[in-house]
Amino acid sequence: MTGALLGRIGAVTLLLFLTAAVLAPLLAPYDPTLRTAEPFEAPSLAHPLGANDVGQDILSELIFASRLSLTVGFVTAGLATVLGVTVGLLSGYLRGAVDGVLMRGVDVVLSLPFLPLMIVLAAFLGQNTTNLILVIGFLIWARPARLIRSQVLSVRESGHVQAARAMGATHGYVMLRHILPRITPLTAAQFVRAANVSIMLEASLAFLGLGDPFQKSWGAILFYANARSAFLTDAWLWWVLPPGLCIAAVVVSFAFLGYAVEERIDPRLRSTLPAGKPPDATRKPDREEALR
Repeated sequence: MTGALLGRIGAVTLLLFLTAAVLAPLLAPYDPTLRTAEPFEAPSLAHPLGANDVGQDILSELIFASRLSLTVGFVTAGLATVLGVTVGLLSGYLRGAVDGVLMRGVDVVLSLPFLPLMIVLAAFLGQNTTNLILVIGFLIWARPARLIRSQVLSVRESGHVQAARAMGATHGYVMLRHILPRITPLTAAQFVRAANVSIMLEASLAFLGLGDPFQKSWGAILFYANARSAFLTDAWLWWVLPPGLCIAAVVVSFAFLGYAVEERIDPRLRSTLPAGKPPDATRKPDREEALR
């Protein structure tokens, strides 16, 4: 399966989830905050995914929860990408003392114990969506910054950049006009990867009870299911499995999309063989090939 096909599959899947999130009030059969069924009611025609411990429709919860999960993923990825591009661009282009200071900061962030620090920061700053975005964004911007810096170092030495600098162009003009467009494909790939990681981290923090208590995400649904002993009953089939599958589907979709973007950036990842024509290992080289 080619990267382009995987990218289309990922894009279509993400589009479906985004559409469901935007149209949640129209698609959800019930208000997810109201009791509309008996507690732990099994799936039925009226409630396709059953009800939770207080009688709230789980399908409606799942549709509305996609809003918070996807919002955190995209906003956090945007924050991390902006920080990474800014640091990588300044560090790779200006070099010298600026490069040394910024890269030491990147090294510090990368060397910190990731999971314990994330839990401590989330608990210390408070349980709300804004703090959650800031915590995750602060912890994942360093790796994109290092990758973008390496690309900037290569572009910085290209002929058109050197010509612009020789003609007296300012640093800001060169970075915005000549370097930033050249690193846009890599920036897009880093955004997709950051969104993938952000959704998983949000689900992890929410499952640990460190999410926003006033809003539900897929991770928060799993937290309440675990807290109300859904794993010990048959309720896990309709209360635990659907949000877990949603998280897995979105993460895999981002992975497919990221692979397609990276394949366009790096031609070495592209297959040089026509589809359906594997190399013939049994073919013997002809005389001309043997003489080469």
